[in-house]
Amino acid sequence: MTIDSTAGQDTVTEEAVASIGATADPRLRELLTGLIRHVHAFVRETRLTQEEWEKAVGFLTATGQTCTDTRQEFILLSDVLGVSMLVETLNGHRAPGATESTVLGPFHMTESPARQLGDDIDLVGSGEPCVVSGRVLSEDGTPLPGAVLDVWQADADGHYDVQQPDLQPAGNGRGLFTADSEGRFWFRTCVPAPYPIPTDGPVGALLRATGRHPYRPAHIHFIATADGHAPVTTHIFVAGSDYLDSDAVFAVKKSLVQDFTVTDDPFQAMEFGVPNPFRQARFDLVLERAT
Repeated sequence: MTIDSTAGQDTVTEEAVASIGATADPRLRELLTGLIRHVHAFVRETRLTQEEWEKAVGFLTATGQTCTDTRQEFILLSDVLGVSMLVETLNGHRAPGATESTVLGPFHMTESPARQLGDDIDLVGSGEPCVVSGRVLSEDGTPLPGAVLDVWQADADGHYDVQQPDLQPAGNGRGLFTADSEGRFWFRTCVPAPYPIPTDGPVGALLRATGRHPYRPAHIHFIATADGHAPVTTHIFVAGSDYLDSDAVFAVKKSLVQDFTVTDDPFQAMEFGVPNPFRQARFDLVLERAT
């Protein structure tokens, strides 16, 4: 297809849209049409130069080249631009009282090892000991026995296992737990620390260019699933953590901020198998019935 060099800018857009008119999948056609129109409108509005476009292509190329089996730079880019959180917000409508969703993040890159309830996922023992417990419930409060929780978190220094393969054993800070007959779960870990997202790639360069900090508040990731219910991908944020008001990926929701209280009780410590005193976080994960 050729375009008359004297054709107006609108003609180029309409020609591009027309070129996908035969797309069989109506949703794909809708998405591509919207993408073409929005990108073309952005180019017109900003009067994008050839040099700027080449830099943008170079940035996206470098983003792809930075991705590995254990690092997803495109998810990181989506996160820092707020796109990941916007998609979650648009698609995360929940029944009243159901646990709110938030971003997956770039470190859910390896399979969490299956663990027994009560196991310790802090395999290096470097942080302040903590017991995390709660229940998985349906939206009407009914316990969900056999619900599965995929858990992952950074260590006490703010690093995930995939970031430090020479220092942390694979699976450190990760666990796949199955709730008991009453929907209960509990495990041992360390209190996670705030941490900077990776800044040694294109996304880090973008943050520096825009004067933004790379830090995330302390949190633990969860994906909770149960038969007959919609899964939820969420975080539990440590109350009082730094950066709760300026999360680099815009993922904090007030309902997800939980107290990690200090417990000074030698009998409880002995029961859980942790030193005394220790930190304790208790909360429920409430799933919406599948439609």
